[in-house]
Amino acid sequence: MTSPTLELRQIRPPLLAPVNATLRAMFGTSTEVPGLAPDLVVRDLAGWTPTARLADVHLDTLLDAARRRWNAQAHAAAALAWKAYTYWLALPAVLGWASARRVPLLTSTDAVMHFDDPRPLVTLGMRPDIPVAVLPHDPLALSGLPQVKVVADEDALLAEFRHALLEQHLEPLLDAIHGRVRLGRRPLLGSLASGIAHGVLRSADTVPGSSAATIDRLLGALGIRDLIDLESGPNGRLDVRRKTCCLAFTLPQPKVCSGCCIKTI
Repeated sequence: MTSPTLELRQIRPPLLAPVNATLRAMFGTSTEVPGLAPDLVVRDLAGWTPTARLADVHLDTLLDAARRRWNAQAHAAAALAWKAYTYWLALPAVLGWASARRVPLLTSTDAVMHFDDPRPLVTLGMRPDIPVAVLPHDPLALSGLPQVKVVADEDALLAEFRHALLEQHLEPLLDAIHGRVRLGRRPLLGSLASGIAHGVLRSADTVPGSSAATIDRLLGALGIRDLIDLESGPNGRLDVRRKTCCLAFTLPQPKVCSGCCIKTI
């Protein structure tokens, strides 16, 4: 009889194979990506904590790490911590949609984290039984696996993406940050929009279809399409132009990010 552990090991590659393949194309590896667990899924959860605890007991841990990393004031540290966290959190779901319309549902209970790696502020991973939403024609739709959620069409898939990532995960964290420091929703969600757009553009040579269309669909699903613009850059590639600021210009060594709404003279 096949053990549950062996069964999970057998089904893991087909579940997230498109995401890990895209990560390898982007970074040259899927096992040593700063901010993400090797191949995304955490086999041994000892030492890992559900990211739901980030909105309460571990928020200070994240914000303190950001203050030390950038020598930043409290509001700038929170903005930069959110920017880094949301980029790495959203990336697997974004790449799952863009590469195969196969979306890991990154709720705050199915995503896990630890603070032991000195390189990123926080390292993120997924539980072995994380739900994955797919379309009816996906080979996983006939697998009978309990963590596979088959939805009717792309609109329904994007609704699952929004519900898991934004409503069940990031909204509570956003509210917790807003309650701790004076940061509004718009600049924080602007960093989420920018991070998603940059993730799509970085994967453009690997995933099919129009990057602009992919960004439009994903940001539209989250209701944050208006927080960035896409502009034609060198060699015809698209650049992201933000309409909000991550506050990196307030650091002791000020930085104006590429595409920032802050204009230098």
